[in-house]
Amino acid sequence: MPRHILWHRTRRLLAALTSAIVVVGGLVAAAPAPASADARARGYGSYVALGDSFASFGTATKIHGEPAGCGRATDNYPNDLARSLGVAHFVDASCAGAKTADMASPQRLQPLGENPPQFDALTPDADLVTVTISGNDTLAEILATCLQGSFTNPMGHPCRQHYTAGGTDRAAAMINAVAPKVAGVLDGIHQRSPHATVVLVGYLPLLPPTTGCWPLVPIARGDVPYVHGLWQRMHTMLGAVAGSHNALFSNPGNVLGHDACRPPGAKWTEGLLPTSPSAPLHPNATGQAYVAALTKALLT
Repeated sequence: MPRHILWHRTRRLLAALTSAIVVVGGLVAAAPAPASADARARGYGSYVALGDSFASFGTATKIHGEPAGCGRATDNYPNDLARSLGVAHFVDASCAGAKTADMASPQRLQPLGENPPQFDALTPDADLVTVTISGNDTLAEILATCLQGSFTNPMGHPCRQHYTAGGTDRAAAMINAVAPKVAGVLDGIHQRSPHATVVLVGYLPLLPPTTGCWPLVPIARGDVPYVHGLWQRMHTMLGAVAGSHNALFSNPGNVLGHDACRPPGAKWTEGLLPTSPSAPLHPNATGQAYVAALTKALLT
């Protein structure tokens, strides 16, 4: 089959799988988390979760709330963390596809509606806020370019060649350029919830440091170290921004041995064709539970 036909079919399959995941189970209700003495002692009584699909997605059949296109699952890391801490009041405002600009502006999800600015969920009495953001400003576009290039040269490094042509690494520059936007998000949270502990939460890896598993995760073999390096650069940037803007940093980006190339049961993120009822190229329920535990450990 010609490569361009294979690429188009793969892209259609990915779109169909993702659309199915954000629609299935749209009316499942989230049970309120009971308050606990432990949570009250630490002061986490009102928790607001912001972010993109690495925060909102979990199990496809556990999606709830409106708009359905946000894909908020009751077993994503914010819900897991809220239950674990036993907070009295919890709002999950995370939404698939969100960028830094969607914190303060409405996010259009055509044809699945519109999500209001995520900052609308913040209140002066919130005492815990988590946010996972910047992936759609940077990594999503980079991965899409790498994915497409892999079908032309699966054993080579077409993505690295694309982004470093001319002697400047444009992908690295994209990551550096988003730092002020992430800083603006953290400042916006502090302005609206001045008493809150703010946690910037990173991204579980899709790939191991080397080799990869094309086409399960369609990144060319030679590009895997390059993409891994960009993932690390992203988390170095996020950690630095958190440190300079009065936020904690929960970093799952260094996890090894649980990427999407691992067998079912060991993987915490899924490949192009998920082996659990989760979104392609996103964390599964086990991965989300790990991020929740990592973040709770940071808080407590």
